[in-house]
Amino acid sequence: MGRRHKDRELAQKRKRKEKLKKYRKLYAAAKTEPERQEIQEKVSKISPFTLLGES
Repeated sequence: MGRRHKDRELAQKRKRKEKLKKYRKLYAAAKTEPERQEIQEKVSKISPFTLLGES
């Protein structure tokens, strides 16, 4: 038997959270604006309303 729909949703949510954490770390380490812009574009594909660097 396969996984339940809810289990898949939770797994996707966890994976998205891990990726965002990774990209936040990369964004903080980025030195140039083009690097930051590239990372922000990748984050927007994962989570459209997430803005990095704005707290």
